[in-house]
Amino acid sequence: MTSRSARTTARTSPEARAVARTQTLIKGENGIGTVRKTTLPGGLRIVTETLPSVRSATFGIWAHVGSRDETPALNGATHYLEHLLFKGTSRRSALDISAALDAVGGEINAFTAKEYTCYYARVLDTDLPLAIDVVCDMLTGSLIREEDVDVERGAILEEIAMTEDDPGDCVHDLFAHTMFGDSALGRPVLGTVDTVNALTADRIRRFYRKHYDPTHLVVACAGNVDHAKVVRQVRAAFEGAGAFKDAVAEPIAPRSGRRGVRATGRVEVIGRKTEQAHVILGMPGLARTDERRWALGVLNAALGGGMSSRLFQEVREKRGLAYSVYSYTSGFADCGLFGVYAGCRPSQVHDVLKICRDELDRVAEHGLPDEEIDRAVGQLRGSTVLGLEDTGALMNRIGKSELCWGEQMSVDDMLARIASVTPDDVRAVARDVLGQRPSLSVIGPLKDKQASRLHDAVA
Repeated sequence: MTSRSARTTARTSPEARAVARTQTLIKGENGIGTVRKTTLPGGLRIVTETLPSVRSATFGIWAHVGSRDETPALNGATHYLEHLLFKGTSRRSALDISAALDAVGGEINAFTAKEYTCYYARVLDTDLPLAIDVVCDMLTGSLIREEDVDVERGAILEEIAMTEDDPGDCVHDLFAHTMFGDSALGRPVLGTVDTVNALTADRIRRFYRKHYDPTHLVVACAGNVDHAKVVRQVRAAFEGAGAFKDAVAEPIAPRSGRRGVRATGRVEVIGRKTEQAHVILGMPGLARTDERRWALGVLNAALGGGMSSRLFQEVREKRGLAYSVYSYTSGFADCGLFGVYAGCRPSQVHDVLKICRDELDRVAEHGLPDEEIDRAVGQLRGSTVLGLEDTGALMNRIGKSELCWGEQMSVDDMLARIASVTPDDVRAVARDVLGQRPSLSVIGPLKDKQASRLHDAVA
């Protein structure tokens, strides 16, 4: 990935290094879209993107921890902790946290993924100091009390039950297990009923202290914001909470990870009384740092990214075999997934799988015609820009970029990278990715004879 940033070389003197380092990573026109980064002496990184034309701001803190960092016994701890940070600090109760944002018409939330966690608040630009104070307080001053752990356990078990009731969601967890087995990447982000019931306040506190050090955090803020003011407010919040353990510390490097165990030719089926069968046919994809990811993005758009895509046309438009059918990619630090999802009547499962497999094989062997690739490039460029039209999306982009890549890329650079993808690039990545033997995950009311035939789809 290209970047307009240059890493500041650390000075040898600790005294000299105990100074905040500020860089302009992307210089926008007339200050619009300018991305700046300050690294505090304690290792906390603060990245902002300035958009003077809007009246809102989104403030987030990204933590370098996800379900991938859990042992089997701790499965679900990262997500559990995400819930608990909303339960109160020494300065605010749980009601105080939510009421503070409600009173100004803002929103506050969080999400946990396999390799990171994010806490964020979106407010009017004039209320940004409040959002900074509340979110920083949550991250640095959480009490994680025994009674809160017990209360929130019930809410998390209900969330697990809600996911189990949605087979279209649950099948993605099943596919991760199909591909990665009983590894950290293969286990569900929410954990299981057994692991959540086994987690104690003491174990979660230890997990919190280990992974929420400032060196593991990235602050991201986008909207009508002033970088210097954001830095001062964040620094005051963290120093006031005594969060900087060391006067001088360097941020943790982007995750490299160990290559996840990836399966091919595996089939996993969960029998369930549902109206539809939910299927994912897929194979190993690309790591998020792989330069071929741009070509894979174009391939994904052409295969199953829109109404004109091959899979949508073949499965839904021409045959009416499914209402929802699409392809997707997931990239992790050292590996990835490519999958095709479809929801269909149980009696149509084998027909849908055959069409999808035939299309994947055809594209792997013969590639895509230039006109389909050109259309996919245009679609991907347009969706990239349209997906960054609010401050929340911009905050996500700059925060995730700093945490996962350690650099920033302007929208113009992203569009240029997509436009530079050639038909040969797409055909090459199609051979590499789609040419692999797929695996299959299915949830639905399949009879034994139907289930036994599923292996034909991955043969």
